[in-house]
Amino acid sequence: MLTRDQFEDFCFALPHTTHVVQWGDASVFKVGGKIFAIYSRWDNLDKDVVSFKASDDSYRILPEQEGIEPAKYLARAKWVQVNEDAGWDTETFHAYIENAYKIVFAKLPKKVRDSL
Repeated sequence: MLTRDQFEDFCFALPHTTHVVQWGDASVFKVGGKIFAIYSRWDNLDKDVVSFKASDDSYRILPEQEGIEPAKYLARAKWVQVNEDAGWDTETFHAYIENAYKIVFAKLPKKVRDSL
């Protein structure tokens, strides 16, 4: 499982990202004003989770794996949340977070993309 610092370091390295802490203590990363990844703690799970926008195929497949489920409040937009039970290594997290960034960036209005 990524630590919060590892998550933030990776997200800050992606171009044009912004960061806010909201919803209590959630670390929220955006591009063009749109969220692509969140690091938070779900007390009911007693675990840290990383949530991100998933591709259509990933959204169908990932929740079938242990430690991964549709993201609370964001599932309708095809987000998943991953906790330590998934057993993911750093590279796997990075690949999915970068893909989430690319999905969100691609859906930004052309004018916004061009301004970044």
